[in-house]
Amino acid sequence: MSLGPLELAMLAAIALLFFGPKKLPQLGKSIGESIRGFKKAMSDIESDISSTSTKPTTPETTHKASDPSVVEAETSDETSNDKTTPKQKDPVR
Repeated sequence: MSLGPLELAMLAAIALLFFGPKKLPQLGKSIGESIRGFKKAMSDIESDISSTSTKPTTPETTHKASDPSVVEAETSDETSNDKTTPKQKDPVR
């Protein structure tokens, strides 16, 4: 759906009647600035989205999440390093 020259001329005439010859250039300028600001904001958002979606995942996080035996091994290592386990305490008599 495109506007032909007749439709554009009618819109310009109606805008001239509503806003007057002094306000029409200011209105066009403000509309142009609004469109530029909108386009800039959209490109910023698109670049933010593309930069966050292309971040590579670290091998450590994917390895831990996909292999439960790694998580179990790490958990058992953590408990063996604990100095207060019952196996290491001297019995009190």
